[in-house]
Amino acid sequence: MNKKSIKLRVIFMGTSSFADKILTALLVAEYNIIGVYTQADKKVGREQKLEKSAVKITAENNKITVFSPAKFGEIEIKELAGQKPDLIIVAAYGKILPKAVLDMPGFGAINTHASLLPNYRGPSPIQNAILDGEKETGVTIMLMDEGIDTGAILSQKKTKIAPCETSVELTERLADLSSELLLETIPFWVKRKIKSKPQNNSKATLCQLIERSDGKVFWMNDAAAIYNQYRAFFSWPGIFTFWERDDFNARVKLNKIALAEKGFSEKKYRIGEIFKVEDRIAIQTGEGIIFLEEIQMEGKNNMKISDFINGNPELIGSILK
Repeated sequence: MNKKSIKLRVIFMGTSSFADKILTALLVAEYNIIGVYTQADKKVGREQKLEKSAVKITAENNKITVFSPAKFGEIEIKELAGQKPDLIIVAAYGKILPKAVLDMPGFGAINTHASLLPNYRGPSPIQNAILDGEKETGVTIMLMDEGIDTGAILSQKKTKIAPCETSVELTERLADLSSELLLETIPFWVKRKIKSKPQNNSKATLCQLIERSDGKVFWMNDAAAIYNQYRAFFSWPGIFTFWERDDFNARVKLNKIALAEKGFSEKKYRIGEIFKVEDRIAIQTGEGIIFLEEIQMEGKNNMKISDFINGNPELIGSILK
């Protein structure tokens, strides 16, 4: 690592575990992180306890000053300018930076984005790539401008998406890939050995914002699309359906499912119907079948489907909505 690059006065901005991996890599490489900006502590759980971001915990453990401004107004911008940053590095921060902040450091503000820009601009590129059944993605290091992920590209690196890979697993890999690419890119950028390349806006695609309601399964969709939904929303928000029981609909989370091979079941059942295939429990979709492996009734613990069927045999033959 070039000594000059390490002596840069760097401000890091990020919040998630993805960002934390990148911050950790910069610290291991002995970059001079003079301040960290992250989202304010959030209330979580039934007891609404305040929880620090992963980035804040790492910063505090390394005795780095942490800032959590609600916005970048005149006071906050002046405070940032007083730190005299040479470079700002942003990763999954969750806030839009004003032009005054972007223009502040001599080497600009650079962002690590988990897609091959201009594809999947926006806040959830990993989930959206899996939802769309993409077989390849990657990471982009870019100069930030006032748009949403519209800045000029400094470097990119591709990677394959495994057929069964969840968003959690892919996020881990892309965080590592981003860290490697960022550490390769910074020395070349500060020595002016690479030039930024503008994005082709005509080829840009945008991410949909993921909400809890997006986890609802529509069984008329084909099995591959439903399995991609499961992979994309694994951990959060998860996928769910409704089981009609007597006079109410029970909300059921599908915590683990598997995609059956084409032609596994020749018989066509009603869409959403649960049935047995040998020793497995399956659901008929608009095209193909999905195997249930673990489910969770609302307010109850997660259960293996075999254990659930033992106590609720009437699930077989019912229709999920």
